[in-house]
Amino acid sequence: MKNVIVIGGGPAGMICAIEAAKRNNNVTILERNNKLGKKLYITGKGRCNITNASDVDTLILNTTTNPYFLYSSYYTLDSSMLIDYFEKLGVKLKIERGNRVFPVSDKSSDVIKVLQNELKKNKVNICLNSYVKEIKNINDKEKQVILENNECLDCNVIVIATGGLSYPVTGSTGDGYKFAKYLGHNITKLYPSLVPLKTKQSWVSDLSGLSLKNVKVQAICSNKVVYENLGEMLFTHVGITGPLVLSASRFISPKLQSEECKIKIDLKPALSEKELDNRILRDFEKNKNKDLKNSLYELLPQKLIPIIIKESKISDEKKIHDINKQERKQLIHSLKNLTLDITDTTGFNEAVITCGGINIDEINPSTMESKKVSGIFFAGEVLDVDAFTGGFNLQIAFSTGFVAGNNC
Repeated sequence: MKNVIVIGGGPAGMICAIEAAKRNNNVTILERNNKLGKKLYITGKGRCNITNASDVDTLILNTTTNPYFLYSSYYTLDSSMLIDYFEKLGVKLKIERGNRVFPVSDKSSDVIKVLQNELKKNKVNICLNSYVKEIKNINDKEKQVILENNECLDCNVIVIATGGLSYPVTGSTGDGYKFAKYLGHNITKLYPSLVPLKTKQSWVSDLSGLSLKNVKVQAICSNKVVYENLGEMLFTHVGITGPLVLSASRFISPKLQSEECKIKIDLKPALSEKELDNRILRDFEKNKNKDLKNSLYELLPQKLIPIIIKESKISDEKKIHDINKQERKQLIHSLKNLTLDITDTTGFNEAVITCGGINIDEINPSTMESKKVSGIFFAGEVLDVDAFTGGFNLQIAFSTGFVAGNNC
């Protein structure tokens, strides 16, 4: 029997502790918050998007950083196995659009509750309000964890599952990176990812709350397209957010300090320029005696009309029958190429995940154990792996935690 200490009571830490305890280890979770799963509680807008019901190849495709490091973890606990894992614990699940998996109850608290029950069933010691100040590697079989109150805990194995820097109010303040560096590990540069973006254009505040569906977004850095996809986005008082933007931010965030980055929006991706011109001509025919500003309501949301007209450089009071072919071309260009200059992200406070982390070359992908220090394991967001939205990041947390728990 080993004495195993898991630092962090998030998804990776909880499943790790459960699996380690099943192997007859004496397991303790040290959680700095007053309850487990604080960040898990807010995932999926409080509904907990547990995973994405996809095969391993799709999980790999949606992992944006170091996907191949996760092959072993994904094959050990893929999404179907994870779904089965939770349903056996008593959580009924459902699959929604985009293969996103949620509890039928739409309550993340149900997921946390069954994990807590399983921890208790397997006699895991849960120490809340326990802030780890320092860890020490005495030798291959002896470790120490020192708490803020200077209490020293002896153990044989330490699992670092402290999360990254995203949503620091949930306790993710980067302590795991500090512990890893002390043990000789390298940390790649850290960026907020899956995060809203700020824009140079002040008019976005006029569109705050406006949601756009079925649009195409391109992220462009130094005139090179780094990401593009179709879907939904949302304007905020300082910029843009929504599924498309959050995914685009993964590629923009690391480049913002050194490159010029833009978001280009095609408001009518289903129509070619010629098809869009024909559509506009039909609308113009019905409104030929009206001002331009009163003639686009069938084409665009009301809030967006003055913005598009301004970007087209056409007078909003110009009569439809006076608009020429060149001006229609300008209008079409604005509809297909609405461009926003990105100045910044909204930071780690609003980031879903952290991009960057402990260098995966220094970790055994089959066990999650450090290659540098025997008896030290890592799991979850603290690693230099991340993925798109849609349940993929929680799958990483559960898969790596599961592997660590079964090998520590």
